[in-house]
Amino acid sequence: MNAAYTHCDVAIAARSSSVRAAGHPNWLIATTVLASSLAFVDGSVVNVGLPAIGATFKASAGDLQWVVNAYLLPLGALLLLGGAAGDRFGRVRLLVVGTATFGAASVACALGPSLFWLLIARGIQGVGAALLMPNSLAILGAGFSGEVRGRAIGIWASTGAVMGALGPVLGGWLIDTVGWRWIFFINLPLAAGAIVLAIMFVRDARHEDKAAPLDLLGGLLATAALGAMTWGLTIGSGHAGWTSAAFLLVCAGVALVLIFLAVERRQGDSAMMPLALFGSSSFIGLTLLTLLLYGALGALLVLVPYVLIQSAGYSGAQAGAALLPFAAVLAFASPFMGAVAGKVGSRAPLSIGSLVVAGGFLLILRIGHNAEYWTTVFPAILVLAIGMAGAVAPLTTAILVAVDSRHTGSASGLNSAVSRIGGMVATALLGGVLGAAGPALVSGFHAAAIACAIASIAASASAFLLIPANERKK
Repeated sequence: MNAAYTHCDVAIAARSSSVRAAGHPNWLIATTVLASSLAFVDGSVVNVGLPAIGATFKASAGDLQWVVNAYLLPLGALLLLGGAAGDRFGRVRLLVVGTATFGAASVACALGPSLFWLLIARGIQGVGAALLMPNSLAILGAGFSGEVRGRAIGIWASTGAVMGALGPVLGGWLIDTVGWRWIFFINLPLAAGAIVLAIMFVRDARHEDKAAPLDLLGGLLATAALGAMTWGLTIGSGHAGWTSAAFLLVCAGVALVLIFLAVERRQGDSAMMPLALFGSSSFIGLTLLTLLLYGALGALLVLVPYVLIQSAGYSGAQAGAALLPFAAVLAFASPFMGAVAGKVGSRAPLSIGSLVVAGGFLLILRIGHNAEYWTTVFPAILVLAIGMAGAVAPLTTAILVAVDSRHTGSASGLNSAVSRIGGMVATALLGGVLGAAGPALVSGFHAAAIACAIASIAASASAFLLIPANERKK
């Protein structure tokens, strides 16, 4: 999923800023690659480590869901606020603060004596990622111009995909040899390198918009709303079922969303989520597609390593390596599909790509107990990767033309946040699967794959129905 997130995030780099590389453009690229790789590597590695973490802490299915969502919740809710904070206080400064926060939280994750402290540290990691991710991309986009910017973003995207692919393999090996706690130590050299390079080679110039107020109330409401809904969905999908507590939490989340929308409407263009974005049918369609497609993908990349380890007898390293073709296909095919979208528009690639993804989810129904990799796992992952490659680059292109130039940064940032929220909601709904064992685990996995296929078909329909056929001419 992190390789797909790489391309989803690229649009943010197009935002303007006053950052300069102090005569060291290669070091600027290295700084942004190292910082962003923290988020790419950590998310995919932790998915592979869930069975081992669960065994150490005797964790329930709901506990394992929160190992993932404690990180995704602040990241999804605060991503836009992190970018706005960079506009006001300096993007290099926020990059360093976010990276240091992420690194310190990674140490806390590795040393956590209980599941409670692990979840607290995961939440702090999410806050750090919400600060470093948008500012890393904005620094990259502002440090170059013209064709050079395009090449720099290409290097960043491909390197992020490679790091996201290699992370689970290295993490799986560490889990098998020295234990899951070491997967969090992978982040430390990346964080240290990014901080040193940022301090030495990247400078913030003066910001003309430092006085712009931060939408702190919007950030708090978004976090509370997503937290309540995630908590309710986690309870409802687990062993307890839809108790009154689960129902009330979801209702509280919905109420907080409505309050959030009222606050954002009052804030106007200074809101972290300007409601003017949703005046475009294209943007509505793209937002629905992102939520559905990345939600389905998030569920897949949590469940596949889990099922391969728990049911098919794979080691951690083997389960991590099983997903390598996904990142490889995305890295090589996405630039080509981006060029296609530039010529024919985004509606056709997004619609067709999402349908191909649905086909990949149906192929996952062949994965079960003692699944043989090359005949069952590999074909499904390959078809999924081909479909996602047809969607992620055109999605970036479509976001840039779906709204007016004043809202390009907000639109791309919101789309990136929605992709994380989609993965978070999907993970919250996996309690019944993660809590199962033996044949019930495989059956639940197959039911989830069918649900993901349906979500992908719905994503295709949202692109076809809501994105105008002539959107490429804007």
